[in-house]
Amino acid sequence: MFETSKEVIDAAKAKMVAAVDFLEEDLKTYRAGKANPSVFNNILVNYYGAMTPVPQVASITTPDAKTMIIQPWEKSLIHTIEKAIMDANIGFTPQNNGETIRINVPALTEERRKELVKKARTAGESAKISVRNARRDAIDALKKLQKEGLPEDAEKDAEAEMQKETDAFSKRIDEVLAIKEKEIMTV
Repeated sequence: MFETSKEVIDAAKAKMVAAVDFLEEDLKTYRAGKANPSVFNNILVNYYGAMTPVPQVASITTPDAKTMIIQPWEKSLIHTIEKAIMDANIGFTPQNNGETIRINVPALTEERRKELVKKARTAGESAKISVRNARRDAIDALKKLQKEGLPEDAEKDAEAEMQKETDAFSKRIDEVLAIKEKEIMTV
């Protein structure tokens, strides 16, 4: 499967990058007390029989920090989008005027902020698990390469480099979480 220890390390690094990227995208959907259109990325509506994210069936604008306006591309979707937002239970009460849906972003309660921080930490831990799994898979592949003729010192060097990468990615995850926690807890 792998020819060299460099290929093993590069493959593991790619998995680690993917884990951090996924975490960053996931954290964007967390509501932190100000208008952020990406909170609708995971809310799906039935659009001609296909479950489609709200941003793909409407334009979402933020005229100010506490207001979002959703303008469906088809007026028939207004009630569907409104119901999907209510069912998603993300703390918004949509108001529609027949043309657009207006959402006033309420301030987060202390309890909701703590809930979001806890959820963010859980997502961060999942990302760290993915990083550690990538390291484990790489080390297994390196040991297999050693059995196939890779010198032991080259295998040990590659393992040490893998550990360095794992530590760097874990630190990056902690930094991403710290930024998001600060954003969530800022009133």
